[in-house]
Amino acid sequence: MNIATIGLDLAKSVFQAHGVDGAGKTVLVKKLHRKQMLPFFSKLPPCLIGVEACATAHHWARTLIAMGHDVRIMPPSYVKGYVKRGKSDALDAEAICEAVGRPTMRFVPVKTVEQQSILMAHRTRSLLVRQRTMAANALRAHLAEYGLVANPGIANLVKLADRAFADEALPAYAHRALEILIRRIAELTEEIGALDQDLKAWHAGNEASRRLAAIPGVGVITATALAATVTDPDQFRSGRQFAAWLGLTPQQHSTGGKTRLGGISKQGDRYLRRLLVVGATAVMRHAKRNPTPMTDWVNGLLEKKPFRLVSVALANKLARIAWVLPTRGETYRPYGRPV
Repeated sequence: MNIATIGLDLAKSVFQAHGVDGAGKTVLVKKLHRKQMLPFFSKLPPCLIGVEACATAHHWARTLIAMGHDVRIMPPSYVKGYVKRGKSDALDAEAICEAVGRPTMRFVPVKTVEQQSILMAHRTRSLLVRQRTMAANALRAHLAEYGLVANPGIANLVKLADRAFADEALPAYAHRALEILIRRIAELTEEIGALDQDLKAWHAGNEASRRLAAIPGVGVITATALAATVTDPDQFRSGRQFAAWLGLTPQQHSTGGKTRLGGISKQGDRYLRRLLVVGATAVMRHAKRNPTPMTDWVNGLLEKKPFRLVSVALANKLARIAWVLPTRGETYRPYGRPV
């Protein structure tokens, strides 16, 4: 059996493989249990294996590459168009097998264990921040029921809660609820701080991350996320293509020779896109106090466009700069071209 290409539909326990020979003829349709994966692929001659970017995709890619196979990961949205009919694991594997051989297909670089660990720290930190925000909002709402309103900020909220907790006029049930929320916010803040220290340590030893952090609106968090996610900036032909990959470019609706641009596509990495928009918003809030060519451009745009639209436009610009610096080995200069 001469297998040239395999489409592999990943799962937790039962995997589906679809293989073709050099002429494109189907020679393999096989269901594999997890314990059969390593013995099966270790006996195969090196071939091209396509998988969708999903949970465990990078783990299996690294494992199969170590066996000598050429493994390529594809975004699921790009594979969907090759599904001929219905929905089953066998049909998905066949679609993956066909898509991986297309010359225009775009692939996701395989991440190393270190890069995935940094991204795990980012996802965990993002989860903890959301949980802390939920606890803080609950605490703020409960205090408001007793006529206690805190100024913005976690620190001000906790101070007010401590003062309310010391008030003996509050019922015991309220004291217990306040104690739980205050303790939870403190625990989450400590855990977020520990993850921040880990990210700062990795940032200090990573040249690409340090280079990216010099861009306005791109701090340690955004820089480490970019450096760990975009392992090979050369996979994008231009900064515009990188911004489009992040979903920061307008969707185009063209027909009959007429071109219409809508809102941003919101495709690609949602986490990176959110970090860049938040960073752009921070730059805009200080635009008038810290004049630079970038803030001059922002202020000019704000005279004609809404704040939210300008923040996305600036995030697009930051993404393009973030592509240029590692691609060309340059450093950011606020008053001139990168060098």
